[in-house]
Amino acid sequence: MDVHRLPDIAEKVRRLILEIACRSRSAHVGSSLSCVDILTTLYFHAMKIDKNDWKNRDIFVLSKAHAAMALYSTLACKGIISMKKLSGYMQNDGTLPAHLDRFTSPGIEVSAGSLGHGFNIAIGMAHGYKLKRDGRRVFALIGDGESEEGSIWEGAMFASKLKLDNLTVIMDRNDLQGYGRPSELCHFEPMEDKWKAFGWKALRVDGHSFTELKGALKGGEKGKPKVIIAETTKGKGVPFMEDEMKWHYFIVTDELREEAMRHLCKY
Repeated sequence: MDVHRLPDIAEKVRRLILEIACRSRSAHVGSSLSCVDILTTLYFHAMKIDKNDWKNRDIFVLSKAHAAMALYSTLACKGIISMKKLSGYMQNDGTLPAHLDRFTSPGIEVSAGSLGHGFNIAIGMAHGYKLKRDGRRVFALIGDGESEEGSIWEGAMFASKLKLDNLTVIMDRNDLQGYGRPSELCHFEPMEDKWKAFGWKALRVDGHSFTELKGALKGGEKGKPKVIIAETTKGKGVPFMEDEMKWHYFIVTDELREEAMRHLCKY
């Protein structure tokens, strides 16, 4: 897809997130908004996703599964799940839970929620495809706060040992987690050097630049998994939510939804 069409799709995804967040009175709006441009680039440019050839699709794993609204809304824009199913997000007798359950819908490849687990499931899937000589690629999105989990680094060592060059991991580096900034809570940087020391090809991009994301998702290095550190802003697209830790938890009221939608018109 032409990269110039991606911003319009991303805006639609953000609008859907705000709608279902308001209807459900659910948290994690900021975490969902920060990764929209990454998911839009993946699903509408980088990944092989064809509903008519579903068994040969590329695989995406959302390891930071508290941002489920972003994935659900992206899948709805892609036509993989219906708008009716999306409207049942976090409703009584509804269709989609707050954290991912792979039995709820096509496109939800992994049940996730405990941070650090989805990443390692993605490693296992990539290893399985390599063993079967299956050409499908595996993509996973992790959070920067999630990267404080020891399981991330155990998996990182194992993935490079297995030479999983069919695996691409994107870190949503919005520098805000539930109780502060990862950069202040842990000795975080230099992140690229850490991943390189674990045997990965590592690069850093603007996580809201479709051009940079598109370039970073191309190709790779034979015998090495790849990690893309995507610099993002929590709550991206809605100025009063941007880089505000409270939007890890705050809910979207009807009034805030209207205000947020007005801001998105200018985004």
